[in-house]
Amino acid sequence: MTKLTFGSHPYLLGFEQLERLVERTAKTASEGYPPFNIEATNENSYRITLAVAGFRDEDLAITVEDRQLVVRGRQVEDTAERVFLHRGIAARAFQRCFVLADGVEVAGASLDHGLLNIDLRRLVPETVVQTIRIGRK
Repeated sequence: MTKLTFGSHPYLLGFEQLERLVERTAKTASEGYPPFNIEATNENSYRITLAVAGFRDEDLAITVEDRQLVVRGRQVEDTAERVFLHRGIAARAFQRCFVLADGVEVAGASLDHGLLNIDLRRLVPETVVQTIRIGRK
């Protein structure tokens, strides 16, 4: 008996990329920093909010690479003139990735009170009805 994988099921023609998408998402799911929320702001838009306290606009970079939203943060250490008795706030670099579905694009981003908000919107495709003629041989 042959085991069917998700992308090779006979009723899912052209969905091979979906299997790769699930695998890529599983790899990025183990990241824990920074914490984030994802909310639906209406039927066709979303907001990702990342807690990036201590990061400035210039410390953050947001890119879309091959349908993957990538948020990177890098803080510059300024500990030369500071003496810490306890250091509990990590100043570390991070990379957080989110896989975007086809038709989802970044609408904008803002940084407010240590929270990075990234707004996404889904473009609703027009319904297309196509009639296929049956030819004779």
